[in-house]
Amino acid sequence: MSKGRLEAFSDGVFAVIITIMVLEMKVPAQTSFAALRSVIPVFLTYVVSFVYVGIYWNNHHHLLHASEHVTGGILWANLHLLFWLSLVPFATAWLGVGIDAAAPVAVYGGILLGAGIAYFILTRSLIRHHHRDSDLAIAIGRDRKGLMSVLAYAVAIPLAFSHPRLACTLYVLVAIAWFVPDPRIEKRTHA
Repeated sequence: MSKGRLEAFSDGVFAVIITIMVLEMKVPAQTSFAALRSVIPVFLTYVVSFVYVGIYWNNHHHLLHASEHVTGGILWANLHLLFWLSLVPFATAWLGVGIDAAAPVAVYGGILLGAGIAYFILTRSLIRHHHRDSDLAIAIGRDRKGLMSVLAYAVAIPLAFSHPRLACTLYVLVAIAWFVPDPRIEKRTHA
């Protein structure tokens, strides 16, 4: 099956996710610069979430570029990833109003954990379909960075109940680690 429809659908979902996130940001009631202070937490969570969605979109692009075709199982694995990412606007909005509260911080981490696991499943599905000696499989390898990210989310979720800001710091550190597009696939496939 051609991968073109999967790429087009996924790109559309990524665009909608980013649009919903920005629409969730409300302007302050006053018109002074001081009024902006009240929206700083919302803006910062938006920036982090935008970076996360951008990271997933960028790496998803490289992943599919390195793929030749897809199967029904790969379509479902991709939908699994898009499901978790579609929850990012909700978690972003809630975290923006409760950055010091355990529940929003833990839920945000749970969604990041779900997306991380879903991305891992998608990569494994593509590798299984394209064989272990394909350029894609060689480029991804064991995916230590992806596994370390999932581990960081798993640590941050319970940490949110005692130190929510420290959990948020872990989320930001993972985003920083992924900010530069994953060069493994690009180098191997000249994407």
